[in-house]
Amino acid sequence: MFVLSIVLLMAAVVLFLVGRHREVTGWKLGAVLSGVAGLLAVAFACVHVVSAYEVGVPVTFGTIGTPLRSGVHFKSPFTDVTSFSTRPVDLDLNGKDVVEVRSSQGGVLYADVTIKWAVAPAKAVELYRLAGSEEAVEQRLVLPDAREIIRNVFAKHTSEEGYASAREQIGSEIARLVKERLAPRGIDVTTVNLRNVRPSDRLQEQIDKKIQQEQATERATEAARTAKAEAERKRIEAEGIAAANKILERSLSDKVLYNQCLEAYKEAAKANPVYAVPCGTDANGTPVIVDSGKR
Repeated sequence: MFVLSIVLLMAAVVLFLVGRHREVTGWKLGAVLSGVAGLLAVAFACVHVVSAYEVGVPVTFGTIGTPLRSGVHFKSPFTDVTSFSTRPVDLDLNGKDVVEVRSSQGGVLYADVTIKWAVAPAKAVELYRLAGSEEAVEQRLVLPDAREIIRNVFAKHTSEEGYASAREQIGSEIARLVKERLAPRGIDVTTVNLRNVRPSDRLQEQIDKKIQQEQATERATEAARTAKAEAERKRIEAEGIAAANKILERSLSDKVLYNQCLEAYKEAAKANPVYAVPCGTDANGTPVIVDSGKR
């Protein structure tokens, strides 16, 4: 804009000098219009408007000035202003941008991460020194630093911790380190969301084999535990039977056995015409066969 204003003013001077010695009013009118346009261009070159949710960094002959907040600002026509948006930006590391990481065991995992960040207006000058433009902030600062931190954190954990048991802890650690790394550079990180961790195909095969082995071990352990319990039950049962037999052996005398045999004889005589009496019918207990139908 400033260059245009100089050109217009020079054109106004030339038209005025040429038209001064001529009677044609067109030259003078052209000189006036060029002069007015040049002055307006100078005025516009000295005014800069910073839009809402933006911060501007003025640079005059290589010297960086104080950041400009939203509003109208007057500046030197030799000053260039680089604007940075302060609105939150989502950096989605998924799909083709998914982060490939390795665990402490060497297993390959794929981490889907979303980072919400924004430019800190108070540190726009530092951000300008590091990135140079708004478009370069994400590519030069946020993306490479985030990838590096994510890989370093996962490298301290096992594969199983990475996709299962320590996933929440890993996400918190990544968020803390990303914020600490980017804050001094003029980038405020509000949230870091570890949305998904997926093992590679090869690692998934290893996980499936390990699960199958663990299940087989559990089944074998359970079978051994059941067999042991059954053996213990039978041992206790045998000990009980043996103890009962010893008690019975001590309590049964010949007279008791003979009386029990007679009781059985009486019951048999009621129901059967022919029956055997194992204990006999005399005092000697000789076994006999009795036909109750014969009198």
